[in-house]
Amino acid sequence: MRKHYRVAIIGAGPSAIFSALTLSEAGIKDIALFERGKDIHERKRDRGMELLCGWGGAGAFSDGKLTLSPLVGGFLTDLIPRVEMMKLLKKADEIWPSFGAPNEIHGRSTDKTEALYLEAKLVGLEFVPMEIRHVGTENGVPLLRNIRQALEGKVEVFFETPVKEILVVNQQVEGVCLQDGTRIQADYVVCGPGRVGAAWIQKEVKRLGIPSIPSPVDIGVRVEAPASILCKLTDLAYEAKLIYYSKTFDDKVRTFCMNPFGEVVTETVGEIITVNGHSYASKRTENTNFAILVSSTFTEPFDDPIGYGKYIARLANLLGNNVIVQRLGDLLDGRRSTPERVDRCLTRPTLTSATPGDLSFVLPYRHLKSIMEMLETLDRITPGIFSRHTLLYGVEVKFYTNRVKLSPELETNVKNLFLIGDGAGITRGLMQASISGMVAAKALLKRETGRFGRTIDA
Repeated sequence: MRKHYRVAIIGAGPSAIFSALTLSEAGIKDIALFERGKDIHERKRDRGMELLCGWGGAGAFSDGKLTLSPLVGGFLTDLIPRVEMMKLLKKADEIWPSFGAPNEIHGRSTDKTEALYLEAKLVGLEFVPMEIRHVGTENGVPLLRNIRQALEGKVEVFFETPVKEILVVNQQVEGVCLQDGTRIQADYVVCGPGRVGAAWIQKEVKRLGIPSIPSPVDIGVRVEAPASILCKLTDLAYEAKLIYYSKTFDDKVRTFCMNPFGEVVTETVGEIITVNGHSYASKRTENTNFAILVSSTFTEPFDDPIGYGKYIARLANLLGNNVIVQRLGDLLDGRRSTPERVDRCLTRPTLTSATPGDLSFVLPYRHLKSIMEMLETLDRITPGIFSRHTLLYGVEVKFYTNRVKLSPELETNVKNLFLIGDGAGITRGLMQASISGMVAAKALLKRETGRFGRTIDA
């Protein structure tokens, strides 16, 4: 490790990787990438934080949905003109398949998807059509290994090397200070710590005086039901994005990460365990799972939505010593699920380690009410989802850092400090995270054209 680099990149998730790819393709060799986790061949899905940290970030062991719509997966369209965004989306969609993403695209627009859009409107749901490439949980690691190999010798990558703080002098970035106290000078810092680094970057943003506003916190449950009930949606859209505004509280409620014939899994974030879902490209279960998330935006004086989300997750872990599973029928009857009741459930749980319990002791009434309303409404277009045999796992929480005030180039008010990906609060998915890394790299290249040579077109 040298003491000075032209560019220092924090993190090794999709945003950071695509930044490194863009810079290295332009011929930059003086790049260091610092990652708190392990290299891709050393990561294990079932070893705590290794699920979320390391080469590939939290997406390494996900089912790899690449959404090909500028309207899904983040807020980049608030900063980047739509025409430019579409060019970047096309470029990113060329890069992913070049490393192993499948050619098949799900969710292409048809007369049936248009009919579903209209049917959803009639019952009070907004159906968001989109096209998706589905990598599959088992294919993510080989794909990321291909990218890692492509960057070998072009980027100096340091694993298990967390960054303690970003160095700034007179509102200009100077480099990074590592956890062990080592100071690395850099002319540019591209920071993409991902969701797992949300709490850290929130503290850094506050320390450096970078303007930001609290992001909503998404809290909810993962729903699991027989795949046949949801085939109407998944056959057309693969991942159906549906938005609802609750009648009681007017809160935004949405479906997220739908996994046809998939399985429910756990995630460990620090000391807490939350729930998520995956689907494979080459094998199937009998069930489909998806999240229902309620978005809450807090106002003054409260400014710690991440802390609130962790509090809810800890409560579930306290009561269940794990995530909790409950039959919808038991929840409606005001009683906890027991192992015997779950055994009698027609939906066989794919997450067998979940503890049968009562989610009404965990989720606030406001969230539970909104989730029940969403399920009842969804039942009108997919009959059977509001069945007593539907399983609910809790809790699912999405931690987003405060949304940082950024230029269209994703630069902060600190010169030459760029924030990208989910860690900046501007993206919420693989594709927009990738694009954000490209945007920051392109901005950096424009400033250094004379030094680095040609730039890359979107």
